[in-house]
Amino acid sequence: MGALTIAKLGNPILRKAAEVVDPDRILSRTFQQFIDDMFDTMRQNDGIGLAAPQVSRSEQLVVMECQGNEGFVQTVLINPKIVFYGPQQVEMWEGCLSVDGLRGKVTRPSMIRVQALDRDGVDQDFEADGLYGVCIQHEMDHLIGKVFLDRMTDMSTLTQLEEFTAYWQKEPTTVI
Repeated sequence: MGALTIAKLGNPILRKAAEVVDPDRILSRTFQQFIDDMFDTMRQNDGIGLAAPQVSRSEQLVVMECQGNEGFVQTVLINPKIVFYGPQQVEMWEGCLSVDGLRGKVTRPSMIRVQALDRDGVDQDFEADGLYGVCIQHEMDHLIGKVFLDRMTDMSTLTQLEEFTAYWQKEPTTVI
């Protein structure tokens, strides 16, 4: 199918809690195609994560993938829950496909434990840290109607992309 349209900040769907996915739908051809279309959309927009509300679908579905040093494998999370937050915090620059041209520092738990269904409807239970853990938390925020701006505690780090690239970026990054 191909790329879907990204919902941008101001679209009401980004501020609503997403609906639980009926596990009986997961293996349907239409749902599997939707997952593939989300991956295509994420890649075509140079992202490393995308949640269904970002493509105007109120469903608890997240896709993620990141190449490179701190990269992680292709991940599909359906009806995800974070069941444990580690005590340590990490601060990272975040951006978002739904929030064009901005970056900001967000502090989040450095390690989480996640339970979800994968694209085959199989139960998953795993721990995630580093960029992977942050990306999961960022995408799961979309499932509860939040964007990274809501998590920023110091708005003085909010930066236009051009200035971020010129003054703050230490190595190439992609958008969560």
